[in-house]
Amino acid sequence: MTKVRARIELSVGQHSNIPAEMLSFEGLETEKEHVAIVFNQADKTQKTPLVRMHSECLTGDVFHSSRCDCGEQLEESINKMAISGGIILYLRQEGRGIGLYNKLDAYELQSKGMNTYEANNHLGFGDDLRDFKEAAQMLGALNINTIKLVTNNPKKIKDIQDYGITLDEVVHTHAHVKKGNENYLQSKVDHGHQLDLDK
Repeated sequence: MTKVRARIELSVGQHSNIPAEMLSFEGLETEKEHVAIVFNQADKTQKTPLVRMHSECLTGDVFHSSRCDCGEQLEESINKMAISGGIILYLRQEGRGIGLYNKLDAYELQSKGMNTYEANNHLGFGDDLRDFKEAAQMLGALNINTIKLVTNNPKKIKDIQDYGITLDEVVHTHAHVKKGNENYLQSKVDHGHQLDLDK
């Protein structure tokens, strides 16, 4: 059975000025150190909180890489939840589940003309190896079974429902287009992501 291991207060965001709590867990399916970042004690005060399942992206989240929109999506979610409350499930699933080094190998192939999915496939991986069972376990540990999911990704929508979580609403993030990630975002749209690249 999954349960909360530790719950600590900290401030987050680009200027470290948004109060939040970070939670660790025991009893997850794997030994990956997933965490939840909770805003405005949403797990205790909201019946149907905003939730974003955000997969770790070292290059985008930490180093603000031009190749993706992960860091911008994370920051958008933090700013949104600072106002309305919510929960970010930060999942250690780098590179859509293939790991950091394999992702960098895929970047080399992308530099030669492949898109993000073609590169992963060329390396012998599927389009998306992530599994969201542990995200559902984390929500269960917080006694949450109905959420408003912040995502543009149809796989996340399907998977979290398959693991027993009810979706009250799907809230899309903005399209964060910048020099260097245009082809990446177009590939996501081609694979069913709900993004309006014309805005």
